[in-house]
Amino acid sequence: MASAALAQRLRSKTFTVGPGVFDMISTRIADSMGFDCLYMTGYGTVASMLGLPDAGLATYTEMVGAVERICSVAKTPLIADGDTGYGGLLNMRHTVRGYEKAGACGIQLEDQEFPKKCGHTPGRRVIPADDMVKKLRVASESRESKDFLIIARTDARTSLGMDEALRRMEAYAKAGADVLFVESPESEAEMERICRNFDQPCMANMVEGGRTPVLSAEKLKALGYTFAIFPGTGFLAAAAALRQVYSVLKSRGSTAGIGLPLHDFMEFSTLMGFEDVWAFEKKYAEV
Repeated sequence: MASAALAQRLRSKTFTVGPGVFDMISTRIADSMGFDCLYMTGYGTVASMLGLPDAGLATYTEMVGAVERICSVAKTPLIADGDTGYGGLLNMRHTVRGYEKAGACGIQLEDQEFPKKCGHTPGRRVIPADDMVKKLRVASESRESKDFLIIARTDARTSLGMDEALRRMEAYAKAGADVLFVESPESEAEMERICRNFDQPCMANMVEGGRTPVLSAEKLKALGYTFAIFPGTGFLAAAAALRQVYSVLKSRGSTAGIGLPLHDFMEFSTLMGFEDVWAFEKKYAEV
């Protein structure tokens, strides 16, 4: 199973990269490229689905629906952002069970106060560590398969400092977290310190323009990271391309001779699954 393969990969500390997917087009493209894992970004999913900031505005129902849609077409194992679990301990149990049933291979859970905020934006506040420990114990005990990964994230580094972030990670590991995620360290030295402190796999969040330096795969491995996600790369690239092409269309009134890279239409149609439609129509067409 996909969950078992990904769990074994991370537990053996085989370096793994997860591109951020945020809608069905990004999922189709990333899924076709041979990655070992995909990452459903909360920021990108909320932006794409609702056109709103990642500030606790999306509901559990909306997010688990996105997980289900992505998993319905993706063959690549998916880790999905589960925010704070969307409520208290009972909500946490419901969220973990729902994400696993929807097809995800793991869930990322964070210790922010509600409403949560994107990890590289200011004003984040965290709940007491003991409260998060309880939530992670519930998460760990609620999953059907032990290969369904629990990724524990702390946002304590920015507001409370690295010592507190590391203390929380130690407690979260004991509570059942499989992968440890200190959000937004601000230097390579801090990143190395995080990995040095734990035997469990550590995750790096590579956000272009964020608080953490974006490093090469070789550097991340040398620092000790097992897992690196690039949640914003896809939607930032898509936004830049759309802004450019729409600007040309606005100024010229046409895309004739646009001179910008566009995906081949027929190849895109194939990517979306039209070949199956054409084969079906050919088989069942009235004669």
